[in-house]
Amino acid sequence: MAKAKKQKKVRKIPMRKDLLSNEMKPKKEMVRIVRDPEGTISIDPTGKKSGRGAYVALDSAAIAAAQKNRVVEKALAGNVTDTFYDELYAYVDHRKARVELFGPDA
Repeated sequence: MAKAKKQKKVRKIPMRKDLLSNEMKPKKEMVRIVRDPEGTISIDPTGKKSGRGAYVALDSAAIAAAQKNRVVEKALAGNVTDTFYDELYAYVDHRKARVELFGPDA
């Protein structure tokens, strides 16, 4: 009788579509932006806030283009303030620094 070989289970990587480039990318390489039921648009670092969400890649140049073309406002049907974009730039810089220091799983 032959023994069955144990196969290592391969985990599926969750993919999300980038709002700016329309490319599918791993969820860990993106940041979620959410419009809550009150209509406030904010960054969702946990990915668990309730409301309509959209994903954006961690790329400052793409975010600058999105700010210019008002892509986030159109996708989430809400008003986005300039302070939101300042927070988004700071968050992207923070995440890039963490990836450089601790690797992609940080």
